[in-house]
Amino acid sequence: MCVKVPRPVIKRMPVYYRCLERLKNEGVKYVSSQKLARRLHLKDSQIRKDLSHFGKFGKRGVGYEVESLLNDITKILGLHKQWKVIVIGAGNIGKAIARFRALEKNNFKVVAVFDTDKRKIGTELLPGLKILDMASLRDFVGREGADLAILAVPASSAQAVANDLQKAGIRGILCFAPVTLNCAIPVEYVDITAFLKTLAYSVLTEKYNV
Repeated sequence: MCVKVPRPVIKRMPVYYRCLERLKNEGVKYVSSQKLARRLHLKDSQIRKDLSHFGKFGKRGVGYEVESLLNDITKILGLHKQWKVIVIGAGNIGKAIARFRALEKNNFKVVAVFDTDKRKIGTELLPGLKILDMASLRDFVGREGADLAILAVPASSAQAVANDLQKAGIRGILCFAPVTLNCAIPVEYVDITAFLKTLAYSVLTEKYNV
């Protein structure tokens, strides 16, 4: 039976990945849960509990072998394979995402950008990366085997585009539109204004020791 991992745990895994990657680059061979916790401002018991959802890691009195744990988390997150990503919407956000070099370094390769604006279609954003017509979406996904889509379109059209993406065979969506989608596939949301509203609330209500 497959045990569902709590969502907060999944969200912390990329944080552990990033920290371990830095430790590896610093030449650190082993790290304890206590040292990881201090770096990440978490409790060491939280780190051990999170990792226990995926198996047994580390040795008592020794800690975690940095490279080994990094490799394990790489596999947990599916980063041992390259994910083909398409971007929908060639506005400012869509173009910035397509040009974001850190994506490919993390095994997310943008293979196409789509738009409905005839003035943009055919424009080259990067060498080998042109803006394509949305009408060719299904054929492209079927031919190239794209896995994920980044949705950077207005809220008014987001659901219709998401429906097209599902029909085309896309397996997951990262949505920048300020709307909640009704999808059968996994969806993650990036709403900058929502994050800022939460931050504003925290600033107004929290007490800080400066």
